[in-house]
Amino acid sequence: MSPGVVDFLFRQLVAGRPAEDVQWEREGVSLAAQPEGAELARRLAETDLDALTPLELFHYVRAAQRLSDWAEDLRRAAVGRYCGTP
Repeated sequence: MSPGVVDFLFRQLVAGRPAEDVQWEREGVSLAAQPEGAELARRLAETDLDALTPLELFHYVRAAQRLSDWAEDLRRAAVGRYCGTP
């Protein structure tokens, strides 16, 4: 884990709060709930992976996979249209 994550977890422990960063979820849409598209891609690109807790990294990976699957579906639809197949 990066020093920033260790520091965050230590501060959470001292304050008696859970290890997850629940404050961020109260301020906006979580990565798990963010619909696939440009906004999800922007958020993933701007995320500092070294600052994520293991649980946040897990959700990041899942969101990136959802975005990848969505983009692949778009590509397949465009190829199908280009090739004249429904």
